[in-house]
Formats: sequence, C-alpha cells, structure tokens
Amino acid sequence: MEKPKKVKKPRGKASLIPNKCIACGARCQSSCPTEAIEMDEKGEPIILADKCIGCQKCVKICPSEAIEMFFTPEELEILKQLGAEKAAGAPAEAEEDSEEAKLKKFLAQFHNVWVFVEQTDCTPAKVSWELLGVGAQLASALKVELCAVVLGHNVEKLCQEAFAYGASKAYLIDDAILHDYRTATYLEAFCSLVEKHRPEVVLMGATGLGRDLAGAVATRLRTGLTADCTGLGVDDKRQLLQTRPAFGGNIMATIFCEQRRPQMASVRPHVMPMPAKNESATGKIIRETISIKEEDVLTKVLEIISDAGHMDTVDIGGAEFIVSGGRGLMSKDNFKILQDLAEELGGVVACSRSAVDAGWMPVERQVGQTGKTVRPKIYIACGISGAIQHLVGMQDSDLVIAINRDREAPIFEVATFGIVGDLFQIVPAITEHVRQMKAQRGTPKVC
Repeated sequence: MEKPKKVKKPRGKASLIPNKCIACGARCQSSCPTEAIEMDEKGEPIILADKCIGCQKCVKICPSEAIEMFFTPEELEILKQLGAEKAAGAPAEAEEDSEEAKLKKFLAQFHNVWVFVEQTDCTPAKVSWELLGVGAQLASALKVELCAVVLGHNVEKLCQEAFAYGASKAYLIDDAILHDYRTATYLEAFCSLVEKHRPEVVLMGATGLGRDLAGAVATRLRTGLTADCTGLGVDDKRQLLQTRPAFGGNIMATIFCEQRRPQMASVRPHVMPMPAKNESATGKIIRETISIKEEDVLTKVLEIISDAGHMDTVDIGGAEFIVSGGRGLMSKDNFKILQDLAEELGGVVACSRSAVDAGWMPVERQVGQTGKTVRPKIYIACGISGAIQHLVGMQDSDLVIAINRDREAPIFEVATFGIVGDLFQIVPAITEHVRQMKAQRGTPKVC
C-alpha cells in the first residue's frame, strides 16, 4: 500500500502593507537571502514575488511591521487543514528549521550584563558608574546578574566601588602589562573574558578610550556595536534595544543585534543618571589572568603628557550651570555677555555647532551630537534654535531656560521656561538681577 504523501506547510510570499513603511534604511533588503527586494526612490521596498522564498526574514526585521506574508486561497486551505490535524492530535511537523534551531542554541549560551570599568591610574571614569545604573535596569529585565569588568594594575579596589554602584560580580585581571592603556593588551584581556564567560550584553563609555576598545572588541568577536546611545532597553526576545540619533540626527533610530552575541553598546558620559551609592554593598570577585607577554606587544608607552593647563580645559560635561550660545549671538565678541552671566552663576559657557563652525568658540565647548552631552542643573540656551543634533546633547538637563526671538523655535519644546525676546537685552538684565540678589544676600543685617 502506498504511503500517503506528507502535506508540506506553505511558506507564502512577502507583501508590503500600504502606507506603513517608514523608509528605515533598507533593512528588509539587506536581510533578504535571495535578493527578492529592491528599493524605490522613496526608500520603500519592491518585493519580487518570483524570487521570494517565504523565509520571513524581512518580516521579522521590519521596525514598523510594514511587511506581512501573503498566502493564496489554496495555501490558506492547506494551512487550515494542517491546523485542524494538529488540533485533532496528529503529529505536528517541526516548525523550526535547522538554521533557527542553531541560532536559538547559540544565543542560549550567553548570560549577564557586563559594564567595563574604565580607569586611568586607578581613577575611574564616572561614565562607568552611570552605566552600572542603566545596566542594573537591563539585568533586572533580563533576570540576570550585573557584572563589572576591571582591567589594570593594582586596581582591585575598583571592584568594591563597582559593588557600591550595583554590580554583584566583578571580573578582574590585575597585571602590570595593563598599567597603561594599549589597545592590544586590553583587547586580549577583554576578549579572553568574553570567550570564557559569555556575557549577553556589554556596555562601555563612549570616551576616547572606550570608543577605541569597544570597536576593537566588536571586530574581534564579530558582533554588533551601537555607538553613542542615548537610550537602552530590552524587548521580549531578550534583544538589547539601542537608541541613538541617525541620518545626521534627524531621527532617533532603535537598533538591535539579532543574531550575534554579546550585544554591545557605548554611551556618552552624562547621558545616563548616576545611581545611588551603597558603601556597604558586597559582591564576588572573579580573578583571571592574561596570557600575553610584554615582548609580544608592539606598542610601548614611552611618556604620558597631561594636557591639563595646555588648552581650554573647562569640562562642560561636568558643569552644574551652563550658559550656551548659538548663531543668534551674531559674533565672537558677543559671547562676553554669556561669560558675565556664567561667572555670576558659577558656571561655564558652552555653544552649539553653528558657533563652532563660525569660529566663535572652540570645539571643546560644543554641546550636541558631534560635541559633548551635558546634564547640568540649569542650562540656559541663548540664541539657539534647537536642532535635534543639539537637543540630544542637553535635553536631560534638570532645568532648561531658552531665550530666542523666534517663538516657534524647537528649543522651546524641551525648555522648562522660555523667554521670547532679544537676548542682548534679556541676558544682561538677568546678569544684573543675579548680581543684586547676591549683593543683598551677602549684606550683613543691622541689629
């Protein structure tokens, strides 16, 4: 008797849902294994049905759910029949193909959230503690441990400090070869830890050192890295949702790494809030060693020259009061009125990119996507329109005061208080008022 043929489950064809595509940058096209997707002049996909194999990769990667699977009436009937057989207790066909099963098995090997504790001469970078704060939220959502990674020489005390900021475990490699930062030695040390302990998420500060190391580590591990994130979260598939400005800062993109681990992201200083410190907190230190020897390292540190005192060393990133100017100041000399106000407040002067491009202020004072991210108690924006590139650098300030002639300026959308008017009249008036208040407060009472 001839065995009945097994009915194969139809895969369907991908189909675009009208008016749902957001032109995200051809993610669907890049995910298609059969080149069945072309892009039109609007940045929307054209799906070539004769090439589509129904793998659903474009459906899964689309951030706006603008692609769905289309089935013919005959295929819908087969699906209905298979569903009925399954409900009746017939043996179900394995739905996961071998590729998907392998991916699941690979991803299941990775656990825990890691934060790299950046240090120079055992002095930690504050961004490391800021990352432990957001790392704790991610670890809680993923139901895993928050771990610190400490590399250097005579740096064990930083493990205890990491516990105080929320880490429950610290991976420590303490070796003389790591005394000064060099890409080769830190890369070897960090990757050896990752390959042995397999973290699910790795966070680093987007400092000069952090950017150098993060890029090298991601390249060695062949995983994804999203730089300069302004927001981090996780979805129900345990994917790290990494938000950052894209397309010149005109949109905020959420990026995830679907098929590789660890998921890596870097975050600028002052973007994430500093967590509370618990001096009595304890944790477990896991000590590891590094196999690389000094003679194997081509780069040698001959001398370290500090730049302190050699240039404009004002750290706008750490200032509590910032008076910032933009194109509305009209000239370099006019920044003097901002300096006067900043001195009265005990703050610093910063600027937008347009002021730097015009040569009015040094790049060290620039706030924004291509400058520094700040989180002061008070941010006074003078003559700054509020382009998204600038807003991402200052929108988390505790209090924002905007002064601009244009009442429609985007800066007013993020301002706590807005003043529509001439900054050349308003700023000196505020400065004088602050002076008077300070004078009154400083005058002793006559009894």
